[in-house]
Amino acid sequence: MSSPAAGAKRGRSRLAGFVELVVVVGLALGLAFLIQAFLVKPFRIPSESMEPTLDVGQRVLVERVTYRFSEPGRGDIVVFKPPRGADPEVSSCGVPHPEDAPCPRPTPRHSSTNYIKRVVGLPGERLKVIGGHVYINGRRLREPWARIDPGCASTCTLPREITIPRGYYFMMGDNRGASADSREWGPVPKRWMIGKAFFTYWPPNRVGTF
Repeated sequence: MSSPAAGAKRGRSRLAGFVELVVVVGLALGLAFLIQAFLVKPFRIPSESMEPTLDVGQRVLVERVTYRFSEPGRGDIVVFKPPRGADPEVSSCGVPHPEDAPCPRPTPRHSSTNYIKRVVGLPGERLKVIGGHVYINGRRLREPWARIDPGCASTCTLPREITIPRGYYFMMGDNRGASADSREWGPVPKRWMIGKAFFTYWPPNRVGTF
């Protein structure tokens, strides 16, 4: 028969084990939160706007460090907060503009949703869209990633140039006929960018960098 002292010791040992487990789980959750908040965030592709580069349901990792020290580059795939004009209940450009021109300015506030698109235009550049192809400063941009269907909607031909404001980036989906993007609701300021997508981890047959 065990003594009361031995029973009390086992009780303290179980309590210590439970406390240790709680501390470990708390630290793990805290670390996961910090990683997502400051380093790397997972993201699920919600629509077909980035096909064929990224399919609906595909998972990617988004790193949140690079843009703290450098500027986004043309061709970067970025997760960001779009302007409120991207929301269905608002659905508008930030300023009046000709129908044959892309939206030159977004609404002043961002949406609560996250989008993923590609950087195609940089601050200060002149941009227009003809037949789904982007033209920068009068020259057609080389875009091997773009999918342009013959029946592309009216947003695929916006021949009147705009100038992208300083500190803003023009974002477009690779699937030009199935993407609501900066053509409709304007360029995006760097401060609304969450991070750069750099790796896909699901499905297994698509694992890798891009």
